[in-house]
Amino acid sequence: MLDFTEYSKIFISLFAIVDPIGIIPIIIALTAGYTAQKREQVGRVASLTVFLILLVALFVGTALLNFFAISIHSFRTAGGILILLMAINMLLGDKPKMTREKSNEGDATASVAIVPLSTPLLAGPGAISTVILDAHKGAGMGHIGVMAMILLLLSVSVWLTFLIAPWVSQRLGKVGSNIVTRLMGLLLAAIAVEFIAGGLRGLFPVLN
Repeated sequence: MLDFTEYSKIFISLFAIVDPIGIIPIIIALTAGYTAQKREQVGRVASLTVFLILLVALFVGTALLNFFAISIHSFRTAGGILILLMAINMLLGDKPKMTREKSNEGDATASVAIVPLSTPLLAGPGAISTVILDAHKGAGMGHIGVMAMILLLLSVSVWLTFLIAPWVSQRLGKVGSNIVTRLMGLLLAAIAVEFIAGGLRGLFPVLN
C-alpha cells in the first residue's frame, strides 16, 4: 500500500480529470426545466455510472494491458499525452456543445445521465487511463480497497455537484466557472507532464 499523501494525490488528480465543478454549466444546460427531484435522479444515475466504469477499469484494466502485451510505461506515456490534451482544452475553454432532447419518457433521464454526462464528460478516457495507472502503483487487496474507496468518494462528489449545480451557477456566473475550469486545467497539465516523464524514464532508462 501507498502512504496517505500518495492516495491524496491520486484523489486530487482524478478529481481534476473528472472535473465535476467544470461541467456545472453543462449540467445546468442538460437539466434545464427539470424539477429538483428529477435533477437529483439524474445525479444519482450519473454518479453510479461513473463509479462502475472506473471500478471496472480498476479491476480489469491491468489484465487488459497484459492481454495486449502493452507495457505500463508505454501506457503511462500515452495516458499522459491524452491527459495533457484534455488539460489544454480546459485551459483554452474548449467545452463540448451539448443539446438536450425534449422527452417525457423516463428513459430520457437515464440517457442524459449516462451519455454524455457520465461518459465521456466525466468518466472519459483520461479518467480511465489514470485509474489503470494508479492501480499499478501499489499491490495487494489493501491498495485495491483504498482505490475503490477513492472512486466511491469521487462518485459522491459527482452526485453532490448535481445537487449544488444551480446554487453554484448563480453565484459563480459564467466568468467564475471559466476561472475554475482553467485552474483545473493548469493542475491537470502539471500532472500530465509527470505521467509523461515517468513513462519516458521507464521506456528509456538512460534518462534516469
